[in-house]
Amino acid sequence: MDKVLFSYNGVKLHLVKLSILTVFQSVMIIIQAYSLAEAISSLFGGDLFRQVVNSLLLFIIALIVRQLITGWKKTIAFQFAKKTSENLLDELMQKLFQLGPRFVRGEGSGQTITLVMEGMRRFRRYLELIFIKTMNMALIPVTILLVIFYLNIRSAVILGLAVPILIAFMILLGYAAKSKADQQYESYHLLSNHFVDSLRGLETLKYLGLSKQHIDQISLVSERYRRSTMATLKLAFLSSFAMDFFTMLSIATVAVFLGMGLINGTMELFPALTILILAPEYFLPIRELGADYHATLDGKNAGKKMEEIIAKESIVQLQVRVPIWDSTSRLAIKDLNVMFPESNQEGLQNINFSIAGVKKIGIIGASGAGKSTLIDVLGGFIPPTSGEIQLGDQKITSLSVLDWQRQVSYIPQHPYIFNDTLFNNIRFYHPNANMEEVFEAVKSAGLLEVMQDLPKGLDTIIGDGGQALSGGQEQRIALARAFIGNRPIILLDEPTAHLDIETEDELKETMLRLFDKKLVFFATHRLHWMLNMDQILVLNHGHLVERGTHIQLMEQKGTYRQLVQQQMGGIS
Repeated sequence: MDKVLFSYNGVKLHLVKLSILTVFQSVMIIIQAYSLAEAISSLFGGDLFRQVVNSLLLFIIALIVRQLITGWKKTIAFQFAKKTSENLLDELMQKLFQLGPRFVRGEGSGQTITLVMEGMRRFRRYLELIFIKTMNMALIPVTILLVIFYLNIRSAVILGLAVPILIAFMILLGYAAKSKADQQYESYHLLSNHFVDSLRGLETLKYLGLSKQHIDQISLVSERYRRSTMATLKLAFLSSFAMDFFTMLSIATVAVFLGMGLINGTMELFPALTILILAPEYFLPIRELGADYHATLDGKNAGKKMEEIIAKESIVQLQVRVPIWDSTSRLAIKDLNVMFPESNQEGLQNINFSIAGVKKIGIIGASGAGKSTLIDVLGGFIPPTSGEIQLGDQKITSLSVLDWQRQVSYIPQHPYIFNDTLFNNIRFYHPNANMEEVFEAVKSAGLLEVMQDLPKGLDTIIGDGGQALSGGQEQRIALARAFIGNRPIILLDEPTAHLDIETEDELKETMLRLFDKKLVFFATHRLHWMLNMDQILVLNHGHLVERGTHIQLMEQKGTYRQLVQQQMGGIS
């Protein structure tokens, strides 16, 4: 059992509950064997059926109690796995939010989404099985072996010697299977990233005439995943065969010696039958653990990956009370600098500005000017290397403040659409939202016509493998999520960069409604949005070179005016 499992909350009480129930389960197994052996031996000795009814009744009662205990254990394990996986998911989502979009882009959005959605489900299944199977293997064989030792020492020695051999073989195969499973897990993540990237770039590939060439790359990645999966399955089948072989060999050896004892008259039928009935039960927990070990390797690997992400260093969230942002709130940035140590490059240098109340702030600049970096700082995703941030009367070193981040809605360039219903996609960040709230968000985001055109409306499955959506429709879903949240601060990082002008124009009215009475930071290179901004921050190579309204900046005839003229084709 992995040591990390013992670090989860409530695991000790969980193990105590399972151990007590497993002991009772072991007793029921022994009672079953005794009563059934007694009934058979009595009938074989010439007794009438009515004379063994009590033994058979005891067998049936023990069988029923055993099954009830098994179901009870599964319920306890399910509840523990559900609670633990939900807590781990909360920690993971909070850590991903702290690490920010840069980390997700670095890891690959497909891999991260696969980990959160599929990996968590598999990890939960792993938790449901591993504790029960381990506890069964630890207690049931020992209890049965003690009973067999009391009945016949030679049979107990044979069964006792078989277990170390079986476990040693399982360990050897387990290490080999783990290596193959790790390779399969990496291939699975590579395939998921490749698939998501292919979907996003499909239109571009078709436009460039490269879609057919890309088929070979998809086929290569898929074939690599198939091979790694088959290699893992081969080892799993080999392990199962080895366990079955050693189990049958041990039971057969015990049966031979018991048979010889019966022939020689040194063994009575009742204890011999009891041992033969208990022998398969002795090996059953070990076989189940071995089979389920291979079935849950993906869950174990997913849990390990999630723990690695949670353990990553991130900005320490400051315990600062931040009031809800309103028309009287104020944010001031003073001498802010951001240095990226991995590349030894400065992302932002000596940034100074202040914002008061509810305003729409445009952030513009050429590619690489620092727009996304500033958005990440404002979201609390990356810490400033130096400088000061003032929220109201409080001076802090970064905006990684839980009270601040709870007020922020972040809309990226490519919002992720999950393989789920439109209804669940819209309320993803607010799973308790009811139908009325979702429908209101649909209307506000301009999704009503889209919803009506879908085969099952809000219940239509979208995302990978579901109903295909255009880039504009996906962005409307992101807006609907923000409408449901109705948070007072909105950060947008190039949200329309991948859309054509016509689609962007259709979205503009919806987005401006969302911005109403909120603090908005809008990073973009499409300057027509600046006409709707209350203030514009112009970045150039990490420096804040200009700030003001569109009219003010045009009159200055500086960097902003040059950017406008470039987009207008040199027309002043």
